[in-house]
Amino acid sequence: MAADLLRRSIDAIVIGASSGGVEAISALLPALTETMRVSIFIVLHVPRDRPSGLVELFNYKCVLPVREAQDKEPVENGTVYIAPPDYHLLLDKGPRLALSCDEPVHYSRPAIDCLFESAADIYQNRLLGIILTGGNEDGAAGLAAVKNAGGVTIVQQPDTAQMSVMPAAALKRCTPDFVLPLVDIVKFFTDLKNGF
Repeated sequence: MAADLLRRSIDAIVIGASSGGVEAISALLPALTETMRVSIFIVLHVPRDRPSGLVELFNYKCVLPVREAQDKEPVENGTVYIAPPDYHLLLDKGPRLALSCDEPVHYSRPAIDCLFESAADIYQNRLLGIILTGGNEDGAAGLAAVKNAGGVTIVQQPDTAQMSVMPAAALKRCTPDFVLPLVDIVKFFTDLKNGF
C-alpha cells in the first residue's frame, strides 16, 4: 500500500481530529518509532478555557518526544507537536512554529485548516496530511491545500470513525490518496517507518 510513497521524501505529517480524536490518535502514536525523523503536528479540538492534558497523555503512548507547541520555536525532526488550547498552530519559514489568536475557524481554535494550509506552504510535496474522526467540517479545506501542494493525503473511512462528519467533509472537498479505516492508517505508518 505504501510502497510507492517510500520513493518520496516525507519531512512532516499533519494530523487533524475532533470528537473521538483522542482515541484515534492514541492508536496512531504507538506506530511511530525512534528512527522516524519526520516532524509531526497535531490539532485536536479541545476546550479553549483549560489545559488539555494531551501532552502528558500522548507521551505515554509514543516513543518520540511529545511537546505543546511554543510560538517561534524551531521545528525539530523526530518530534510530535500538539497545538495548545485557544491558539491556532501554524508553520512558518525556517521551519518554525507560530501561534495565532486569530478568529476561530469552524468554531475552533486551534483549527485544523490553519495548520494544514500553512504546512502545505512550507513542506509542499514533502507533507503527509491525515484527517480523522470529528464532528464538523474543519480540515476539509486544509486537506485540499495539502493535496494541491502535491502532498500525500489520507482520510479515515467515515463509516469507521466515531464521528463521520469531518472525514466525510474532507472527501467532499478533495479526492485523497487513501481512504482507510483507522487500523489500516496505523498499518500505513508501520509500512512507512523505514521510509521516514
